[in-house]
Amino acid sequence: MEVGIDSFAAIMPGAADETLSPAGRIANLIEEIETADRCGLDVFGIGEHHRPEFLDSAPAVILSAAAARTKTIRLTSAVTVLSAADPVRVFQEFATLDLISKGRAELVVGRGSFGEAYPLFGLRFDDYDALFVEKLELLLQIRANTQVHWSGKFRPELTGQGIYPRPYQSELPVWLGVGGTRQSFVRAGLLGLPLMVAIIGGEFRRFRPLVDLYREAWRRAGHPVERQRVGVHALGFVAESSAEARDTFFPGWSHMFTQIGRERGWPPVTRAQFDAMCGPGGAFLIGDPETVARKMIEASADLGGVSRFTFQMSSASTEHQAMMKSIELLGTEAAPIAREGLSTGSR
Repeated sequence: MEVGIDSFAAIMPGAADETLSPAGRIANLIEEIETADRCGLDVFGIGEHHRPEFLDSAPAVILSAAAARTKTIRLTSAVTVLSAADPVRVFQEFATLDLISKGRAELVVGRGSFGEAYPLFGLRFDDYDALFVEKLELLLQIRANTQVHWSGKFRPELTGQGIYPRPYQSELPVWLGVGGTRQSFVRAGLLGLPLMVAIIGGEFRRFRPLVDLYREAWRRAGHPVERQRVGVHALGFVAESSAEARDTFFPGWSHMFTQIGRERGWPPVTRAQFDAMCGPGGAFLIGDPETVARKMIEASADLGGVSRFTFQMSSASTEHQAMMKSIELLGTEAAPIAREGLSTGSR
């Protein structure tokens, strides 16, 4: 099982770190990726947003900077908003990242949880699913062929042009990032793509029927069973004690989700909700190393086996040193316990 981190490079006005400059936040982020690499974590992902509270509108650029300062950690988007992007440019950017990192680049593609990218790039949000289907088809064609013949509704046709550079890896890994729609799980299975499930609330086990849909679609399509992979992206944070982990992570989580919730008509979040999500059965991987490892093992069992967990650790007001310590504890204590537990079948 792989364990890693996803970051949205949050820097929200009104949070505890509001005096940190954007340049300072990016510098801290690169140091966090270096630490994850040194501590033995498997993957680091950068999201894509086009909002003032996030600095991740160009994830391939951040990942390329990190590639030059790391050795083994895999570097991925989390997610690339493919519906609002040009698949040619996306492939070129991540193929270049793959060359810089000597084969450590990956893509997680999805439709995104915010809508700002669509008008920004002259697209209609109402078309977001049709855009995604068409652009995913093109991206996979580019991955398989240097010269591409393709036509669609939303982008000018390709008539055999070469798409360069080609990646270091023989096949650039492309995961399909999904939320909670049945269609997305089935699509990933039919296409034979690894699945990354964003679970940011509720209970892990409630997603089992959707993951089973993915596995059944994979089976029907006849893809090799050994290539099937299920990943989970969840909110997580590790500290010396569970109480410290909760107290450190809650203020930033509360600030971020209350602000986002205000835009969507949700009521303010509460500490009771947060603690419930951190407790048994809840979908937050927050606590001391043993508690977090145990929850990963239980979540994997609930979902019928998980190949990768990525922790969304960067809340709005978590101090850099607390983040660095959390990354270290995740890599050196929690992840080894979870891997050992899964290998021996303990729960």
